[in-house]
Amino acid sequence: MDESQFKTLRELEKDGKLSQRELSRRMGVSLGRVNSVVSSLVRKGYIKARRFKNSKNKIAHMYVLTPKGMSTKVTHAYGFLQKKLDEFERLKQEIEVLRRETDVEKQAGERIGMGKE
Repeated sequence: MDESQFKTLRELEKDGKLSQRELSRRMGVSLGRVNSVVSSLVRKGYIKARRFKNSKNKIAHMYVLTPKGMSTKVTHAYGFLQKKLDEFERLKQEIEVLRRETDVEKQAGERIGMGKE
């Protein structure tokens, strides 16, 4: 399962009446990508799509996570959490290196500025 599929499961678990256009906006991916991901999740049996008439009397879809989808989401949540924690640690280290570099450059600039006065 990739991150787009995982995020889609999370969003649909919160609100199964989201349109694919709204999912696209929330996730920051194209509508075509959302359509592809949703279709894939339906084929794998992770979600079921049900038609209903919305408040504007238009046909819309409601997405329901299946037991298989819920189980898969929970199983993958740990892996994605670990991946994000690892990424966070790498970013903290990179930020610290950049802070040290900018401190050195700032100090060097101050010395150069003092020498000109």
